[in-house]
Amino acid sequence: MNNEIVVERLFETLVRGDREATRAIVQETIGAGIPAETLSQEVYWKLLEMIISLYRADQLSTVAHHYATRLLRSLVDQVQARYTSKPSRGRSILTFSGPSEADELAGQLVADLAEADGYDVCFGGGGVAADEILSEVGQRKPDVLLMFSSAPADAPQIRKIIDSIRTIGACPDVQMVVGGGVFSRADGLAEEIGADLWASDPAQLLEKLALEPNRRAAPDQRTVGRHRRSGNRSAA
Repeated sequence: MNNEIVVERLFETLVRGDREATRAIVQETIGAGIPAETLSQEVYWKLLEMIISLYRADQLSTVAHHYATRLLRSLVDQVQARYTSKPSRGRSILTFSGPSEADELAGQLVADLAEADGYDVCFGGGGVAADEILSEVGQRKPDVLLMFSSAPADAPQIRKIIDSIRTIGACPDVQMVVGGGVFSRADGLAEEIGADLWASDPAQLLEKLALEPNRRAAPDQRTVGRHRRSGNRSAA
């Protein structure tokens, strides 16, 4: 089954809030043998990107955006049970997102996929103050702090969190990872705010985490408020 056609069909039913038609398309797609992880990475993620992009461009009404994100979230909830769980990687991820429904949905989708990929995941969603995130990092000492955002307004808080953790040194080995639309649209932003890894989609993110599990920003790339560019990095 062509995933692009599935995306187009589902988009039309999602923005109409047509729950019955949406479920029918999903069941048809699953019946055709598409793996659950592929459904999330190549269909649901693309749908979410479309919804966010069109809404930001004022090409999608608020009610259509709400229909689509709420209904898509129910699909993401349901597909998680079909994931194939891999052996434990012995690594933990603490993840948060921007405050919008779409940001939380993106974070949840990635958290679910990472958990199935063998990571121990705690997902706090959006609307959590920077000081509480810092407290959680200090207490839990995760291997990875993953922050997702689609809005430029969220970047200063993410920068503040990264700089605070690096400056305080309470959890020096934590790997700072970011993702979401704002980091895809703004080339170099993730690197500028001090992230160790960044990616444009869940599949790329999981691949980078697996390939570079111990990657950390060098000390001279952690200068607060200074643009960081290094020759061995490229924006995702």
